[in-house]
Amino acid sequence: MPPPPAPLSLNARVADLRGLGRLLRGLPLIRPGSHWNVSRLIERNARRWPTQAAIVFEGRRYTWSDVDRAANRYAQVFRTLGIERGDVVALLMDNRPEFLFALSGLSRLRAISALINTHISGDRLRHSIEVSGAKRVLVGSEHAARLKAIGGELSTLSAEDLLWIADGAPTDAPPFANFGDLLTQASDTALDGVGPPEAHDHYCYIYTSGTTGLPKAAIVPNNRMMTASTLFGRAILNAKPSDVIYCPLPLYHSNGMFAGWGAALASGATLALRRRFSASRFWQDVREYGATRFIYIGELCRYLLNQPPQPEDRDHNVSIATGNGLRPDIWQEFQERFGLPLIREFYGATEGALPIVNFAGVAGRIGRLLPGHAVVRCDVETGEIQRRADGHCERVESGETGLLTIKLAGVSRFDGYLDRSASSKKVLRGVFADGDQYFDSGDLLDVHEGGWLSFADRIGDTYRWKGENVSTNEVAEALNPCPGVLEANVYGVEVPGSDGRAGMAALRISSAFSLDDFTALVRRDLPIFQRPYFLRLQEDMRITGTFKHQKVEYRREAFDPSKVSDPLYFLDGNKYTPVDAALYEAIRSGEVTVR
Repeated sequence: MPPPPAPLSLNARVADLRGLGRLLRGLPLIRPGSHWNVSRLIERNARRWPTQAAIVFEGRRYTWSDVDRAANRYAQVFRTLGIERGDVVALLMDNRPEFLFALSGLSRLRAISALINTHISGDRLRHSIEVSGAKRVLVGSEHAARLKAIGGELSTLSAEDLLWIADGAPTDAPPFANFGDLLTQASDTALDGVGPPEAHDHYCYIYTSGTTGLPKAAIVPNNRMMTASTLFGRAILNAKPSDVIYCPLPLYHSNGMFAGWGAALASGATLALRRRFSASRFWQDVREYGATRFIYIGELCRYLLNQPPQPEDRDHNVSIATGNGLRPDIWQEFQERFGLPLIREFYGATEGALPIVNFAGVAGRIGRLLPGHAVVRCDVETGEIQRRADGHCERVESGETGLLTIKLAGVSRFDGYLDRSASSKKVLRGVFADGDQYFDSGDLLDVHEGGWLSFADRIGDTYRWKGENVSTNEVAEALNPCPGVLEANVYGVEVPGSDGRAGMAALRISSAFSLDDFTALVRRDLPIFQRPYFLRLQEDMRITGTFKHQKVEYRREAFDPSKVSDPLYFLDGNKYTPVDAALYEAIRSGEVTVR
C-alpha cells in the first residue's frame, strides 16, 4: 500500500474546492433538461472563436469554423447514404481530424458512432462491428487491409456498406466506396429537418473488455458526453480558449474522447492530436504545439521516465496533466523531473457512475471518497462481495482494501452496455439497504486516512497492461486454436517496475505443439497489450472444485522457476526464451524489461 500523504495544505484544499466550484459553474451545460449537446458546442465555439484553432495535427490546422463546416459536410454525405436518427456507423481509423469530423457529422444526424479499437483484427474486429448493429463502416485507408480481411464474414453488412477515406496522400484504393469522393461534392450548410440530439440519445459506443469474453460496447449518451466534457474541460483541466491540450491517447478510448476532445469542446481550447503515442517525440510535440495541458495513462509516464534525461526536459508550458494509472512509486519522480506544477489523477468508468478526482494533486491518490462511493469488504482475490447475516455489505476501514461500489441515484448513473445481460451483472442490489442499487466497479481500492483512495488492482478475469484492460477469456480463445494447445488458462502476473500485470498463459499441450507456430499466432492475432509474455507448458491443468480454471495459485507462482517445475518461457522480443534462475532475476531486477 502506498505511504500516507502529507497533511493536506491550505493551498491543496483551496485547489480541491476550486475544482468542484468550476464544475458547478458548468452545470448549465449538463443539468436535466439542458438543451446543450456536442453539435451545439461546436456551433457555439465557431461563433465565439471562428479563427481559433480547434484541432492541430501533423502540420494541419483547423479552426472551430472549419470543424463546424466539416461536420455539416460529413452529415450531408451520411444522410445521402441513408443514415438516419438512431443508426450506427462504425469508425475505424487512427487519431486524425477526419475521425472527429465523422463523429461530429453523425451526431448532427442524431446517429451513433461505434469507436473501434484500431489494434484488433479478425474475430475481435468482426465482433466489435457486428455487436454495434452498424449500418455502415467508415475505415481509414491505414486500416483498410484488416477490414478487407473480414469483409466477407460480416453477417449483417455487404460490401456496399463499407466505406473508406484516405489518410493523407492518395493510396491504393481499397475495394470499398470512396467516402472522400462524396465529400468533395457535399454542401457545408447545416442540415434541415433534423432536430438537436436529446440528452438520452446515444452519442457513441466505446468498447471495454470488462471481465469476460469479447469486447463489450459501453453506451455513451449525449448527457454522459456533456458531463464528461464539462468535468474535464471546466474543472479538471481548467482550460480556456488560449490553452492547448495535447492528446497522444487513442480517441476510441474514453480518456482520449472525454479528456481530450470533450475538454476542448467544453472550453474552446485547441486539441493537439498525436496519431499514436511516441515516448521519444512526446516533449518535442508538447513544445512545438505550445501545449499547456496533456492527458496520460500511467504506462505512458513510465515510458517517458525511461527516456534518457535531456537538458530541455522542463522546457515546456504545461501546467496541468490529467489521467489515470500513475503509479505512486514514480509519481513524484515524474513530476519533479519534468517540472509539472499539478497532476490531477482521476478514476472513472467509461459506462458511467460517479467519478473520483484528485483535484489537489496529492501524490499516489486517485481522490477522496464522496457521498455515493462505498468501498466494501470482499475476497480480494476473487472479488466476491462478503455480506453479513442480514444480507447487506460492510464498508472497509482506513488501511484496508475493498471493492469500489458507487450508488446509482440522481446524477450518478450506469449507462450500461448494448449487451443487457452484461449490464445487469454490473449492478449490485441490497448493498446497504433493501432495494438500493450500486455499480460494481470491478476494482480494488486501498482506503487511507481522511477518505483518500489509491488504486490496488483489478479483480476477476481481467488484468490491466499498457493502459488496456485485458480479458483473459478473450486471449484464451485466441490461443486455443493453435495446433497442440489443448487448453489455455490466461492470467496477469506482477512484474517489478511495471504498471499493471503482464499476461501469462498456462497451456495444456499435446505432442503436436510447436513453440514456433504458437509464437507466429501470438504475433499475428494479438495486439501487443494482449500477448502472453510468459508461458507455462504442462500436461495437466489445475481446476477448482467447480471445474473452473485455477488462477489464484498460478498467479502466486507466476514465472518463478523455483516454484514451478513446468517449462517456463518469456517473450523476449520476437521469440520465447526459456526462463531459468538467471533470466528470472534479470527480469525482477529490471535488467531485462517486459515490453
